[in-house]
Amino acid sequence: MSESARIHERRFLAVKNRSESSKPPRFPLFCFVLLFVLLPGAHLGNAVEGSTSRSGDAASLLKMDSPPQQLSETGKTQLHAILDGAELADLRWPTFVKYRIEVRELYDSLDGALPWIGGSRPTSQALAIIHVLKGADREGLNPEDYDGPWWDSRTDLLQRPSPASESDLIRFDVAITVSAMRYVSDLHLGRVNPRLFHLGLDIDHTSFDLSEFVRQNLVGASDIVTAIEAVEPPFPTYRRTLNALGTYLELARRDDGELLPVPRKAIRPGDYYAGMPRLIRLLVLLGDLPEKEKDVVPLALYQGAVVTAVKRFQQRHGLDPNGLIDVQTVKNLNTPLSRRVVQLELTLERLRWLPHQFQRPPIIVNIPEFRLRAVDEQYHWVLFMKVVVGRAYRHRTPVLAANIKSVILRPYWNVPLSIVRAELLPHVQKDPAYLVKNSYEIVNGAERVADHGPLSEQIKGQLRSGKLGIRQTPGRNNALGLLKFDFPNPYDVYMHGTPALELFSRSRRDFSHGCIRVEDPVALAVWLLRDNPEWNADHIRVATLAEKTLRVDLEHPVPVLIVYGTAVVMEDGEVDFFRDIYGQDSALEQALISHSYPE
Repeated sequence: MSESARIHERRFLAVKNRSESSKPPRFPLFCFVLLFVLLPGAHLGNAVEGSTSRSGDAASLLKMDSPPQQLSETGKTQLHAILDGAELADLRWPTFVKYRIEVRELYDSLDGALPWIGGSRPTSQALAIIHVLKGADREGLNPEDYDGPWWDSRTDLLQRPSPASESDLIRFDVAITVSAMRYVSDLHLGRVNPRLFHLGLDIDHTSFDLSEFVRQNLVGASDIVTAIEAVEPPFPTYRRTLNALGTYLELARRDDGELLPVPRKAIRPGDYYAGMPRLIRLLVLLGDLPEKEKDVVPLALYQGAVVTAVKRFQQRHGLDPNGLIDVQTVKNLNTPLSRRVVQLELTLERLRWLPHQFQRPPIIVNIPEFRLRAVDEQYHWVLFMKVVVGRAYRHRTPVLAANIKSVILRPYWNVPLSIVRAELLPHVQKDPAYLVKNSYEIVNGAERVADHGPLSEQIKGQLRSGKLGIRQTPGRNNALGLLKFDFPNPYDVYMHGTPALELFSRSRRDFSHGCIRVEDPVALAVWLLRDNPEWNADHIRVATLAEKTLRVDLEHPVPVLIVYGTAVVMEDGEVDFFRDIYGQDSALEQALISHSYPE
């Protein structure tokens, strides 16, 4: 395991208190994208600016409504007992071992004072934090993880006319501290370790002091909401996804949940459909059918504006926008809106896993969407194209982070041993001339042509063992097309062109052996080589028609993130959903359901 991987692992599995730098992000990422993905034009502001010196502690405390509550010696003993045991029975999840160091650092710095109590009452900052914790679902988090349902009774106890006991004050204060740290960490880094799902997502985050952030940015803060927002991923797509989550939470509340009848055969425009009243209500609710057009549609016949609305719905859900009400379309229409809420929550979780800054604007490939995007320095999408990814059942494209270092014009394709064994040799068995017909040649370990004649059993044996290899010569029929984009990674996957352009017309595009086929490789090459104006589109096309293979190294490597997101919010606010083709939503959802804070 690399040193950066060790740092990443310790951060999540040990203290879970290491995160992004307090410096402003240089090039915020998608998508998630996701995704993953998908950055808009507006910049949301800087990342955490909480690394001021500890000499500011007193100044922070002076901002409190009243002097901080000082503990008696007995109170200090009780506080230290709680901190030493890293357990508070009052909490929904009593054990806080992951935050033991950070919680102790906070209280040690205050020398016997309670940060959230003043005059035996909760400070305004404490009450503001409680309000945030109770509304954690608006961030795609579970309020119960932060004691959301229990805060009202606790504050009522402390706000009675008779003063609460010192023991009550201590337990309340520690409960606020632990819950706030859990919330800030989850909001900043995500709730689960991404390495549990994506071994290729080895992203190192620089140090962030959680206890210092709480002390400097929350204790005595004039605006708790703004202070906490500073730890969120700084991607505009993250903000758009939050807005979409709020919208779909409301839509799920308003929807009657009636199921549409599944037709025995596809309903075409002009056909009778028994589900028309429900279909119209749902399309209006989702915004695919304008409200003003719902009353001009006959309630029995499927036609007119409803057909257009169904096509829009299909397009937003990764389906072929043909306007037919078929089984797959009805399945998506009948998907509960509460499920769409979950998809948006999973996208937010994945966005929290991503680094907050890049040396260069990144390229993002979102697997379930079958799309590639690139952004410029202002976070606008400057490149947008279809891609083909790995087959769902045998050759999945991995989630990973890497750097594109070179563009190869007229590449050879060195066929992986698994494909030689499973596909090429069976073809040769049926047709001995198969390799010659398809421009393949047999090479040795030094990539020199080793055999030109018919394949003997001895040669076939050496091919099966890997002593000899097969490569396809450059040209328009080469499986990689005329351009290949190299980014070193443990999975030996890369992006490339393809002669099979017809695949890009499909709505579902998982056809490859794991590598990523791009729809417009020339446009991608131009964008990657933009630091060298000589490599314009015409120059690249001419070079791909030449005789020799040419590797062009990028002056500055470009980050590439291959991500996985089944809910994507577009720059115009449109919300699109996609099939969970690899089952990764299901796996992440189970991990989040089982996620809890006992340690």
